[in-house]
Amino acid sequence: MGISERKERNKQEMRRQILHMAMRLFLEEGFQNVSLRRIAEKIEYSPATIYLYFKNKDEILYALHTISFDALYKFQQQVQKIKDPARRLRKHGEAYIKFGLENPEMYNLMFIMRSPIKKIVGTEKWNAGLRSYELFKKDVHEAMNAGVLKNGDIDIATFSLWSHAHGIVSLILRNRCSMMDQKTLPAVARKALDFFNNSLGIPK
Repeated sequence: MGISERKERNKQEMRRQILHMAMRLFLEEGFQNVSLRRIAEKIEYSPATIYLYFKNKDEILYALHTISFDALYKFQQQVQKIKDPARRLRKHGEAYIKFGLENPEMYNLMFIMRSPIKKIVGTEKWNAGLRSYELFKKDVHEAMNAGVLKNGDIDIATFSLWSHAHGIVSLILRNRCSMMDQKTLPAVARKALDFFNNSLGIPK
């Protein structure tokens, strides 16, 4: 490995450390309570080192959101090869829940942690988040066109279906399901999604 390759690898490793620690601190202490100095202290580097990679913590948050939504998008893409609109819509919901339960830190940062969304949307077009939502919206629209879903407002339908899946994941991740056997929660999540889809008349 040459000098330039080694430098690039070290640079990427440092960036990874910064992002990893920032995510942990944002979730544990709250975005508003975490400073670049605090992140630097935890990784045992000077604040000046952080500034070589990110100009402020908003930029760190934006990077974390982009990474997280890119990961969600990969889960969503896995169901796009399914030709049947009804089955693809069902599997899309399952993929969303699977992503959330398997990546709780990412999901918390994306959808549950307080206050970050203003920091992201207020700066530039939020392509990473919008891309995921638009892909789900496309599948809902195709399901309507195929008669799988009753024709109606596509935005309301998309939001309703997404809200149901999001509610399931959020309740589990926030430990609001203590009345249930914790070992069965992943299976319960899938069955709850099935129940909702069945109530809408979406074929299996």
